[in-house]
Amino acid sequence: MEILWFGTLAVLLIGYFALEGFDIGLGMLLPVLGRTPAGRDRLVGAMGPFVLANEVWLVALVGTLLGAFPILEGRVIGGLYPLVVVLLLSWILRDAGLWFRRRVGGAAWRSWWDAALCLGSAGLALTWGMVLTAVVRGLPQDALFDPLGIAGGIVVAAVFAFHGWTFAAWRLPGEPVVGGRRRSSRALLGSACVAAAPAAVVVAALASPILDHAAPSATLTVLSVMVLPCVPIMVGAQLWIWRTFARGAVPTFF
Repeated sequence: MEILWFGTLAVLLIGYFALEGFDIGLGMLLPVLGRTPAGRDRLVGAMGPFVLANEVWLVALVGTLLGAFPILEGRVIGGLYPLVVVLLLSWILRDAGLWFRRRVGGAAWRSWWDAALCLGSAGLALTWGMVLTAVVRGLPQDALFDPLGIAGGIVVAAVFAFHGWTFAAWRLPGEPVVGGRRRSSRALLGSACVAAAPAAVVVAALASPILDHAAPSATLTVLSVMVLPCVPIMVGAQLWIWRTFARGAVPTFF
């Protein structure tokens, strides 16, 4: 049972990086790829419908940590409290920029929230890299200012930016905002693997300690009965989102 829930944790973390990585990366690249308000609207409209579906993976990941690995969850959040706070603030800022940018007319309003979307996305990428580095290094005391952690954050930000650019070139082929270069579905899958690689490496390196912190078997059995029926719903919703918004006209309500 412990192996089943470890696999669930690994799939959720890797899936989050592979899917949410292009949202975060595209948010960081918004000022670079979107040189005009119309260009930024197209970019946000391309990624917007996927954001909530991708964030479900993070919610499920936290729920899995809390239920199946409660001691590990407490150690990570307690040991990396400043980083967790920065990550949550970046998440809020990114989502606020996404949802508020079109709520009021005016160039100044939209520019402000576009900047919030970009900064929040950069904060998410950097802090995720720093969190992964800190977990591998055993939760150092100065994780917020650790040079190795900052280097890890830059690596994750770079792979997310690559994934975001690939998604834009796949979703908006021929658009000036992506230089007119078209990317295939295979290229998008490849960039997803690149974006997920840091999470996969960390999970593989820490497999034994994670399994050692699993909840008792009886607890895991009860969780399996409660959670597993929800898996087809989550997968079905994800497939519906991609089937509906992956091709065709870019939504304009973002």
